[in-house]
Amino acid sequence: MLYYLFEYLEKQYQFPGATLFQFLTFRAAMAVLLSLVLATTLGKRIILFLRKKQIGETVRDLGLDGQQQKQGTPTMGGLIIIMSTLLPVILFARLDNIYVILLIVTTLWMGIIGFIDDYIKIFKKNKKGLKGRFKILGQVVLGLVVGATLFFHPEVTMKEKNKTIITENFEVRDVEGKEMKSTKTNVPFFKNNEFDYGDLISWIGGDVQRYAWLIFIPIVIFIVTAVSNGANLTDGIDGLAAGTSAIIVLTLGIFAWVSGNIIFSDYLDILYIPRAGELVVFISAFVGSLVGFLWYNAFPAQVFMGDTGSLTIGGVIAVIAIIVRKELLIPLLCGIFFAESLSVMMQVSYFKYTKKKYGEGKRIFLMSPLHHHYQKRGYHESKIVTRFWIIGILLAIVTIVTLKVR
Repeated sequence: MLYYLFEYLEKQYQFPGATLFQFLTFRAAMAVLLSLVLATTLGKRIILFLRKKQIGETVRDLGLDGQQQKQGTPTMGGLIIIMSTLLPVILFARLDNIYVILLIVTTLWMGIIGFIDDYIKIFKKNKKGLKGRFKILGQVVLGLVVGATLFFHPEVTMKEKNKTIITENFEVRDVEGKEMKSTKTNVPFFKNNEFDYGDLISWIGGDVQRYAWLIFIPIVIFIVTAVSNGANLTDGIDGLAAGTSAIIVLTLGIFAWVSGNIIFSDYLDILYIPRAGELVVFISAFVGSLVGFLWYNAFPAQVFMGDTGSLTIGGVIAVIAIIVRKELLIPLLCGIFFAESLSVMMQVSYFKYTKKKYGEGKRIFLMSPLHHHYQKRGYHESKIVTRFWIIGILLAIVTIVTLKVR
């Protein structure tokens, strides 16, 4: 909103300082500062409100140290993250940008699903919350909307690289690349680092690009579902999901910056995505809200994010990665989410297999998700969280390095 206000003031009245709002870096800096302030100040009020309404976590006895002390800790703290993100975005981002619109829709949609889940757990006294099939359905619907928008919307384009050609008269001409619809994505670690999803159905023949949505949209649905559930599983001990997510989102902010900048994208030989730079404003606000939430969520937590926060975080991370065409880096960048999800799948699968074969289920880990395994081994949750953060930082660095490693 402020972008349009100061654009009008600058055009009509040459208002001093109005041109600052034309700069992406300035708006991103203002967004992160405002979201951080909102999360720390608004967060305190929301925590007091949640306590007053007795909206507290009901903890199952899993035999973990310090678990019962968490009983009654306010949950639904994801509202802090959502509100602290959306307000700066509305103020500082360009709201006519299709990518910003998609992320706002993602935040609200996943926030609503998580809120319903938390509401059922707390007020209906049903620890299972929203039935799994309804959660999956909500994630599939979001993935369908995101995938269809990215494939069909006219403003979602990529720009071909500029070319130098030699004419029949041996004249050298510089031909500027044009914007085009594309389902290409960046492939890490390979010299020819571009891959087109349309190639997967090239055997059909003809104009396969018209039918590439048959591959692209299901992949988007899978990524959105997988990452949002991975973030949900990671939210098990104080500060783990918020801190890990802040590292991931900050890294995606770097990718959004270079992908939306024609000079940097050309230098790094990655896909240039027009209008993607505006994502930096949203990402800055999101990072600020996560760090501000961490102020209250660090051990010992004064508030839990609940599914309201964890599902929203996962959905936003997935959509950003898909927009900047770095979704193939998710297993690396979101390695903590991946390990947590994999530990659960391995544990459940092995237990069912051994129970069917031997009549008694056996376990690979002392408990899953993975962070509970280390709690069972006697590690304090602060040490587990810190070490997971360190691993997350290392994974983020390796992910950034892929920009130059071919």
